[in-house]
Amino acid sequence: MLPIYPSPYFLDPISGENSPVFRAFSGVVTMADFNDDGIMDAVQRRLICILVDENDRVVGHDTKYNCHLMEKIEAENLLHRAFSVFLFNSKYELLLQQRSKTKVTFPLVWTNTCCSHPLYRESELIEENVLGVRNAAQRKLLDELGIVAEDVPVNEFTPLGRMLYKAPSDGKWGEHELDYLLFIVRDVKVQPNPDEVADIKYVSREELMELVKKADAGDDDEAVKLSPWFRLVVDNFLMKWWDHVEKGTLIEAADMKTIHKL
Repeated sequence: MLPIYPSPYFLDPISGENSPVFRAFSGVVTMADFNDDGIMDAVQRRLICILVDENDRVVGHDTKYNCHLMEKIEAENLLHRAFSVFLFNSKYELLLQQRSKTKVTFPLVWTNTCCSHPLYRESELIEENVLGVRNAAQRKLLDELGIVAEDVPVNEFTPLGRMLYKAPSDGKWGEHELDYLLFIVRDVKVQPNPDEVADIKYVSREELMELVKKADAGDDDEAVKLSPWFRLVVDNFLMKWWDHVEKGTLIEAADMKTIHKL
């Protein structure tokens, strides 16, 4: 019998994404094999992001690889559409993830539940009711956290706003995104994909603010680090939106007309 390895994910050679199914291998395949720079570069070049202007109008498409190269971002002002999911449980605690060490941008930082990009494909380009972005969010919650679609129906995501930001990660990579902020309150089963996620935890408001204090105080390699987009949401929106989460009035907080340039 072929061995089945404990992670329920493999790299789909067609889509370039991790697929949450068990796979048997005929030989020993290590995480190092999947994280080889050449393989990762190939994946980044296969995935196609949606290019937009500062008014969120689609102007084209480019590879995920190019969209995160600071040289390309600065030279061509590449701006791509993205989303950030904030998932709360029925106790109104927010699910956070620590990004895996293999992430091209901002490895091992703590951030909101899921952060990614709608792809340049028909199902994720749908503008009406933000359906394309919601479809992408559902796809990536499965990919990164093993949360099945039935637990996060697309109509349960509440888009609260959009923000535009730029954030270098290191000398080579960075982000320049027009980011949709999606909130959802659901109790879900989580099975993190180790290729995407190093750790997870639910936090209350108070626990989150303690995490922020630790991030502000730390200046060594062991310090807590937060993603720049998550920090922008925390500093500008999150606490007032959390009130609406607890009251069940999220729709009252929604403002999809404004693009906040932060």
